[in-house]
Amino acid sequence: MTTLLLVRHGETDWNAEGRLQGHTDRPLSDCGRGQARRLAEELESEALEAIYSSDLARARETAEIVGVRLGLRVALEPDLREKDWGTWEGLSAVERDRVEFVGESTEAHQERMLRALRTIAERHPGNARILVVTHGGSMRRVQTAAMGMALPVVENCGRWLCACDNGEFRAAD
Repeated sequence: MTTLLLVRHGETDWNAEGRLQGHTDRPLSDCGRGQARRLAEELESEALEAIYSSDLARARETAEIVGVRLGLRVALEPDLREKDWGTWEGLSAVERDRVEFVGESTEAHQERMLRALRTIAERHPGNARILVVTHGGSMRRVQTAAMGMALPVVENCGRWLCACDNGEFRAAD
């Protein structure tokens, strides 16, 4: 059984403005960098074997800040990306009401995310504990697989723990 500590990236300017980012490659804001530094401090006592991250700047930078503090190299995994919101990327909730959605389906996003996590778990068998820096929607897809429902979106640099055992996911504590 591999334990996966899923973390949402630090805040970006678009998070603060309530805009969907999806595959749009926004960097962390100063606030987001501060969140990542606090996360790194909090994780210093964790026995983590590896760090994986979405290849998008906001997740990659969060993971790198943690990795430097913990002395671990970050492995980038594009399949850990957020849902591709297509025509809705960059839009606020009000703006999305006026635009037809053309983008990645939730099902395709979930399949991609779970495939990536299964591959990571296969690389780290046994009782490994792995940090995975990803996105709010991506975490919700895993929660749905593990618990049959998604929790509210976690805050930036928020965490959720799950286990992958023989390709099956469950919430962990």
